[in-house]
Amino acid sequence: MNKVIDVENLTFKYGDFPALQNVSFSLEGEKIYGLLGRNGAGKTSLLSLVAGFREPNSGSVKIEGEKPFENPEIMQKVIFLQDKYPDADSRVDEILQAAESFKPNWDKDYARTLIKRFELPRKKTMEKLSKGMQSALRVVLGLASRAPVTIFDETHLGMDAPSRYVFYEELLKEYMEHPRTFILSTHLIGEIASYLEEVVIIDKGQLVLQEEKESLLQKAFELTGPQKRLDQFIEGMNVLREKQLGGIKSVLVFDELSEGLQRKATDEGLETGEADLQDLFVYLTGKGDAEYEVE
Repeated sequence: MNKVIDVENLTFKYGDFPALQNVSFSLEGEKIYGLLGRNGAGKTSLLSLVAGFREPNSGSVKIEGEKPFENPEIMQKVIFLQDKYPDADSRVDEILQAAESFKPNWDKDYARTLIKRFELPRKKTMEKLSKGMQSALRVVLGLASRAPVTIFDETHLGMDAPSRYVFYEELLKEYMEHPRTFILSTHLIGEIASYLEEVVIIDKGQLVLQEEKESLLQKAFELTGPQKRLDQFIEGMNVLREKQLGGIKSVLVFDELSEGLQRKATDEGLETGEADLQDLFVYLTGKGDAEYEVE
């Protein structure tokens, strides 16, 4: 396996609060990954460690076999975009010039193309841009950087729907034409699900799972039908969610749907359907739990 990112027994604390606890996983190159977790699960903390912005309390993060923290050579290969920018009084064109200086793979022509697509005003300062325009600028920085490891941490949440879909379109195009490792952290799971190849789910600072998206979705399915008949059919199954309207019930089952089981469901008058990644995420990270605050 061609490991680009290797995280081993990673622990990170804010004072006495454990934001991440003994997290281990590896990411191969040239894939689009989704990092999924509830608010406060530790996503931003994890990504800032991967990007070399912080140093772990224990364990290690390595990119191409080297630790990124205070490593100028590795930092040139990584770009980490999040919902903030330190130089709020810098103009858009100044921010683009700085990116060109620090990122050796920067594509100036592509940056201009993206600026036009998002209709970004180059002479305005970051603080004068709308929330959507700030998000668009971060997308431009990430895509035009051509950094081997490109990380978007909730970057596009400020965009309206049309702008987000421009981002998804450009992301896929860029990935196909210039393959590299993309990591997307977002709450908009339903929108990005079709673009992800592999997902990493964390909850309360711990790794829940890492798996190819299609493989994960094959381990769950929807069943719908008359309540009494459905209840008898799912007895002993790992049911994650139940919904009911009148006498009709729908359940999300975390189990593989074999051909035999599918035939049996059809014979019983039950409908089967594919699982939804967002539904799986919600129930794998503990439905009904309170959301946390520290990232």
